[in-house]
Amino acid sequence: MKRLSRVSAALLAAVLLAGCGSIGSKNGDGGYYATESASADAAYDSAAGAANSSIVPEELPDSTDETAQKIIYNADINMESTDFDAARDTLLAAVDDCGAWMEYSSLSGDAKDHDRYAYYTVRVPVENYRTFLAAVGEAGSVLDLSETAENITSSYIDVQARLSALEAQRDRLNELADQAETTADLLEIESQLSDVQYQLENYTRQLKNMDQQVSYSTVDIRLSEVATLTPTGTTFGERVVDAFADGWRGFVVFLQGFVLAVIYLWPVLLVVGIIVAVAVTLTKRRRKNHPKPVKPAAPTAPAEYAPKPNGDEQPKPKY
Repeated sequence: MKRLSRVSAALLAAVLLAGCGSIGSKNGDGGYYATESASADAAYDSAAGAANSSIVPEELPDSTDETAQKIIYNADINMESTDFDAARDTLLAAVDDCGAWMEYSSLSGDAKDHDRYAYYTVRVPVENYRTFLAAVGEAGSVLDLSETAENITSSYIDVQARLSALEAQRDRLNELADQAETTADLLEIESQLSDVQYQLENYTRQLKNMDQQVSYSTVDIRLSEVATLTPTGTTFGERVVDAFADGWRGFVVFLQGFVLAVIYLWPVLLVVGIIVAVAVTLTKRRRKNHPKPVKPAAPTAPAEYAPKPNGDEQPKPKY
């Protein structure tokens, strides 16, 4: 209804002013909107320039006050425990105590085999970030801990400046829509307003996402269940002893697995044994019924033709 009223007002103004000529800002080829559009662009450029002029290194916060800067904290923790249930309960209690929330969780493995594995992604309020890391360290043995801190202050200010410039352009386009004389001008302004509104929503979404990442740090936790904890900070002699112990445990595990495999495969082994026994019996029976023929011995030469032990000449035959 509002758009129809604007169109009706524009048509009525055109009829009333037809005999008096166009207003001073409208030229012969319909340059009214071009002039107003140029003014809108100039307003946008001036607003953008004023906003962007603040994006300089001198005006960034020089102090170490984390509330003045936009910093995203992330942490990655790899840990293990011999008591998986207790470690998991400690982690979940730390999430509740620090006001955090679980973004992702997964659990695999079997409690009977003591090989469970859990993966958690936790979003922690930035003010409780250090407290949460300390609580997680008490849940088990931490093998690896890596942290990152990304400063997005410049990007944050840039998005804010673009939002301010787009809001100024939207207000100016609304004013031009109220002053439009023709339907074509009004439709063109409405099209530009739609584009500006789309950009405003896009940058607003980016700003909210940045605020979410800054306000809540991301902590990835990997928890493994083990029979014995991995030694950390040991000497060479202790590592040698641990290597021998691990080798013996590995041999015992292999032997147990071999015995279990034989038990699992006993039907197959029984069938294979019967086939081999039958094959050996048939082979022996065949050899017994069909013995190999004995080759005749080669004829020996007479003694007079035999070579002399110490001579090279052969004896002549006697007739």
